[in-house]
Amino acid sequence: MALALLSLASFGQMFLLVPPVLAEESVEDLEEEALKTEKKLKEAEKKYGTIKSTFNQISSTLTSTQVAMQRVQNLLNQTTQTIEQKEVEIANLDKQLALERKVLGNLVQELYLSGSTPFVEIMLARDDIENFFQNEEALLSTQDRLLSVIEEIHATKKKIAEEKSSLLEAKEDHEELLVIQNKQKQSLVSQQIAVKEDLVEQEATIAELEEKLQDLKGDLSALTGNSYDAKDIREAVEDASRETGVPKGVLYGFLKMETNLGANTGQCTYKEVEKVSVARYKKYGKKYKASIDLLYRRQDIFYVLVDELGYSKTKKVSCSPNYIGQGGAMGVAQFMADVWRGYESQVAAKTGHKDPDPWNLTDGVMALALKVRKAGATSDSAPAIRKASVAYLGAFNKGYYEGILYWSKNYKKLFS
Repeated sequence: MALALLSLASFGQMFLLVPPVLAEESVEDLEEEALKTEKKLKEAEKKYGTIKSTFNQISSTLTSTQVAMQRVQNLLNQTTQTIEQKEVEIANLDKQLALERKVLGNLVQELYLSGSTPFVEIMLARDDIENFFQNEEALLSTQDRLLSVIEEIHATKKKIAEEKSSLLEAKEDHEELLVIQNKQKQSLVSQQIAVKEDLVEQEATIAELEEKLQDLKGDLSALTGNSYDAKDIREAVEDASRETGVPKGVLYGFLKMETNLGANTGQCTYKEVEKVSVARYKKYGKKYKASIDLLYRRQDIFYVLVDELGYSKTKKVSCSPNYIGQGGAMGVAQFMADVWRGYESQVAAKTGHKDPDPWNLTDGVMALALKVRKAGATSDSAPAIRKASVAYLGAFNKGYYEGILYWSKNYKKLFS
């Protein structure tokens, strides 16, 4: 409340309780603490960037190593398969050699038998002499061919054996390389885990510093009387746009599609929302399990939130939609309880309200602006609005997106 609205008596009492000098010193202390915290935050963010860069490099190297390992594994598999094929070829050649040798042996035996017949007997059997010499020549010719085939088989077998030997050496090289690559992979995975832990730790540090800084700014705003309350939707949008850089048209577009500029902020209690969810769970079963688990988690947060703000548990929220979705959204910007918790400190720093209220027009619009800014809606371009609409709704909805896009360009018609 501005000092101009205080009576002289109340002002005097306040003066006695908090001397001006003490108040000024408190402001200076808070400002100094805020500057220190902001400096620490920037350092933490810089360190986070360095760690993130290292993590990305390790991840990239790990991916490359895994790709290389897969490539070597494929080569190893192909080599092993080819070796097996060579072994089959050698086995077939051995069988062929055995067969050819057997035929050759029979032929030699036949030549031996024919050669053991005395020449006198051959001459006495004049009728057979011509056939004898013809058979002898045929047998010798067949023997030559068999010997030639056997030599070719031996040569082929030798060549295949040499190829198999080279393949075995290649296989051994592939296996050794895989062992080396696997060690590299294990080392990279260990590094990745360690750096990931550093990232998580740094994220927690940043979140803690951000929360502290937002609290300090909120305290400063409250102490210096800089807290702000809009009188109507236009003032709230003007202030949020100025503070966040999100175009007014974009904010009007979201507010129009979410609650018709605050006209429809919910007509159900959380118990009524729960009742619908339970009925749907019974109808859809496991398909709805994750949704109802989330609803109960949000319900718990909601009850704590309304208690902190001094509201009843019957404070109205959005009813469950016709599709398989959830009710429970709060205020003009329709924030769910868990999402609201993530923006409270940021809202406090912007509006100066120590306890931000999703049903408060100023806080609600500011939260909307912060959320869509985070999603990239710092312009009213179609791609920016599309991306922000998905981030805000949780999924792409053509009608929702097109409505925001239309009103972002034609928001003046809302007040004509």
